[in-house]
Amino acid sequence: MDYNLLAERLFPHITKTPEEILAQYPKRQLPEGAKVTRMGPSPTGFMHLGNLYGALVDERLAHQSGGVFYLRIEDTDKKREVEGGVQVIIDAFSSFGLPFDEGATLEGDKGDYGPYRQSQRAEIYQTFVKDLMKKGLAYPCFATEEELAQMRAKQEERKENYGYYGEYAVWRDRPMEDIEKELQKGTPYVVRFRSEGNIEHKIKHDDLIKGKMEVTENDQDVVILKSDGIPTYHFAHVVDDHLMGTTVVVRGEEWLATLPVHLQLFRAMGWKPPKYAHTAQLMKIDEVTGTKRKLSKRKDPELALTFYKQQGYPTQSVLEYLMTLLNSNYEEWRRANPEKPMNDFPFSTKKMSVSGALFGIDKLKDVSKNVISRMTAKEVYDEIAAWSRENDPDFYTLFTRDPDYTQAILAIGRGGKKPRKDLALWSDAKPYMDFMFDERFTPDYTMPEHVSNEDARSILTEFDGMFSMEDTPESFFEKMKQIAQNHGYATEMKAYKQNPEQYRGNVGDVSMVVRIAIAGRQNAPDMQLVMQILGEQRVHERIQQCKDALA
Repeated sequence: MDYNLLAERLFPHITKTPEEILAQYPKRQLPEGAKVTRMGPSPTGFMHLGNLYGALVDERLAHQSGGVFYLRIEDTDKKREVEGGVQVIIDAFSSFGLPFDEGATLEGDKGDYGPYRQSQRAEIYQTFVKDLMKKGLAYPCFATEEELAQMRAKQEERKENYGYYGEYAVWRDRPMEDIEKELQKGTPYVVRFRSEGNIEHKIKHDDLIKGKMEVTENDQDVVILKSDGIPTYHFAHVVDDHLMGTTVVVRGEEWLATLPVHLQLFRAMGWKPPKYAHTAQLMKIDEVTGTKRKLSKRKDPELALTFYKQQGYPTQSVLEYLMTLLNSNYEEWRRANPEKPMNDFPFSTKKMSVSGALFGIDKLKDVSKNVISRMTAKEVYDEIAAWSRENDPDFYTLFTRDPDYTQAILAIGRGGKKPRKDLALWSDAKPYMDFMFDERFTPDYTMPEHVSNEDARSILTEFDGMFSMEDTPESFFEKMKQIAQNHGYATEMKAYKQNPEQYRGNVGDVSMVVRIAIAGRQNAPDMQLVMQILGEQRVHERIQQCKDALA
């Protein structure tokens, strides 16, 4: 076989050499040890938590080392691509604040190693396929879908491995005459890589997450160029990762089965492969069976990245929770460094789980409460305003009507060593603070167990005459004790617990009566601060409203 003749026959339009292509992609000038990572999603219109999980690893590896993190759109599978899919990708990562240094953008490419859309790189791939063909390492295959199905049936019957190899690779060594005959007929063909591998052989591999392992050598003649002239993922990522200088490829462990193919292709091209880091799958506890399973696009809305924005999770909360799944020592670091930004944490692939990472919404909410508790009132205000404008316009109108008033509410219990943790989602804001808006004030005047309606009205009457906007938390509580004593309630909890029969209730009951009258519920923030924000007139009005309801 004259492989040069074959290559020129199939690729007459390819005039560049591999050397000319390589010259267009010089080695990156980066500090020693700097890592170059990439995110390579397909524009299918669906971005999921696993994408963000891997991207966070990519971003940390690159930026902790002074390297480069770039976005490459892997759009070689046109059957799966949806209109607007690229925008979905870019919007998703932008909403989580992942800073790409270069790559695809909606306006075009940013960086010197593009194009960053694989669909725009056909000539580059074909240049290297043509070179492989000249070396006898690639060949055209005219097998039809029917013939491949028959081959698979025969392999199944014989209980042999599936695939195009050995005696089943019927186009591997066909003469030029047979190839020319099919070309003359216009028969569609793919280009396959000629594997010299043997499944009896093992390859040693050191994965950045899985550690040292042995994988079976690839003996399949895999397709590297489809009939439309576009490469498969296998070949495209090998070419692109070399040209773009990728040093670490982060991907899900479901790709481990194809690792031998990719390592083999790198060797055939004469290139050093990047390091690989295969992440464990995201798992959850099934609500029905109680067992662990993979997160499912069909069953689990929380798999979609859009879920978190719609529900009102802060993006930082999602990122911090994912970091707890990525590195087991993150929570300990966060407790010791509550004020430091997440990016100060020394992330390491060595701390990543080799088995499935267990995802749980309740744990995410706990993390989110901590994240929000560290924000300023102004930051929380801005985030809730942005979320409610898009997701709850009526509440947005109330919430933003008087920014100073709203921020004063959000400032209650914020700051200090033990801040309040009332909010896990931005959507929690409405039920948390709706009592502060007269339009949403729907009180429940159910009094504490020991307090009769008559007692409650007497307590409120006395408090109404004592209330002062000048009260401090200390003076307010002293007034509660005075009212308790006047109405036969214990002023100290210790005394009440020792002799409950001697009292009508305790000072906590008295405070609760006031709380219920002002907030319309038993669970509310610091009442003394709440009343200062509401103002004297509204406090008196709410006390009277409660007394009327109890009459």
